This record gives sequence, structure tokens and C-alpha cells, in this order.
Amino acid sequence: MRFKLRPGDDEFLQSAPQRHVGVFEIPQTADRVWEDLTSEHTLGWCRALRSVTWTSARPFGVGTTRTVKPGLPGLALGEVYFRWEEGRRKSFYIAEATLPLFRCFAEDYVVEETSPTSCRFTWTVANEAPPAARPGNPINALITKSLFSDTRRHFGAR
Repeated sequence: MRFKLRPGDDEFLQSAPQRHVGVFEIPQTADRVWEDLTSEHTLGWCRALRSVTWTSARPFGVGTTRTVKPGLPGLALGEVYFRWEEGRRKSFYIAEATLPLFRCFAEDYVVEETSPTSCRFTWTVANEAPPAARPGNPINALITKSLFSDTRRHFGAR
């Protein structure tokens, strides 16, 4: 069974009831970090994710889709990108999920060059759970913290 979620957008990314922002100062070029964030094995360094599969052909852009399977058995998330600024920024919302854990969920990735050999990656995770799933908010926060920690380690970020 698939549960439809409300599409997320810029307003939701700023005002969601649950919002987490990770800022990573990375000693790698912006191009290299962007390449990792759009590779076939993107986020493979995150222990909380079993798989991330692009379901759209390259070149990616607005409307690109992917499927994410977190570590929770039976959970699969269908994502749709509503923004794609090649080399700099991408944002998606979850369109559907196999479990009714969220009303709305969106993420934003921004990569900014800070020098010829370094960049800043800002990752925003925003969600709203239905009342029955809200007791899981602290668990979702821990999962997000884990994603951020694994990403910091992967990129050698401060």
C-alpha cells in the first residue's frame, strides 16, 4: 500500500514543525561534493539508509525521482525533485511512502564554494508527522543526526 504525502516546497522547508539543518565545512571542491551527492551511490555512506536508487534518467533536473529505503523494514519513500540547480542546489519532497509516518517531508541540499579547494554543504530536513506518528519525532531526529554525522565523516567536514 502507498500513502500519498502533501508536496513540500520552500515555505515548508522554512516552517515545518520538525526541522533540522546540518552545515558542513568540507575540505573538498564544490564540484567533487556535488558529484558525490548526485552519484549512483549517493548517501551510501549513511548507515541509516539501506538503498538510494535514482528512478529517472540523467541528466537530472526538476521532476527527477528516486526511491529511498531506510533501515526500517517495509519502508520505502518515493521522492520528487522540485528544484534542481546543477552543481549548486537540489530540493525534493516525498510524494509517497509505504508507511503513514509523515504528512509532508522535504529536503534541501545547497553546495557553495568557499575557496578553490573547499565548500560549504547545507542540508535541511523538514517534516510534519500525523498525530499518531508524532511520538516517533525523537527517533526521526536521531536518524537525521546519524545521517549528518555519517556525512560529516564521509566528507572529512568540520
